[in-house]
Amino acid sequence: MRENRLPPVPESTARLHQLKLIAAARVNACRTTSRQQVSDIVRVTVDNEVDTTTFRAIVADVAPDALR
Repeated sequence: MRENRLPPVPESTARLHQLKLIAAARVNACRTTSRQQVSDIVRVTVDNEVDTTTFRAIVADVAPDALR
């Protein structure tokens, strides 16, 4: 009988998800008031592990609704 399991997540995707969750938690904890603060927090969190497009996507995803 075949098992109903999802295929394994590639390590790079898992790391990207981890970075996004960490950045979101930090942004939430700091109660940011500007988009620049969000960008700074994400920049420190990802520490050159992602490209510019991915960086912008993470900033857009973790920014509070009031800053979008």
